[in-house]
Amino acid sequence: MTKELAQRTERDPNGIDPHKPGAKLDAGKVEPELIQRGFARALLAVADVGTYGATKYTRDGWEKVPEGVRRYTNAMYRHLSAEHRGEECDPDSKLLHAAHAAWNALARLELMLREKESEAREASHG
Repeated sequence: MTKELAQRTERDPNGIDPHKPGAKLDAGKVEPELIQRGFARALLAVADVGTYGATKYTRDGWEKVPEGVRRYTNAMYRHLSAEHRGEECDPDSKLLHAAHAAWNALARLELMLREKESEAREASHG
């Protein structure tokens, strides 16, 4: 949902007038808590992979990898392939291949979204 649409349709899910005590205009808004609570173990496993990478390489260095989307896509597939061959954990990190695959999926998604935002900014200024 775009920011503009959310602003036009903001309402209290219980029908409370926005100017009355107890109103919270969050009906229809994204609920990050569903991910944090529902995937708490998975997120910690992915955070372990991020911490391992920050120690092995540099903190936030993944953001500057040339051709990052392509390379993180390939890394994701390598970890999924290893898992499909029956290897549960990465031999170097000793962490689950599934967690490595998820980290790489998030890295590629983040880079893709940043690229889209950058393109939209350029289009609106040019």
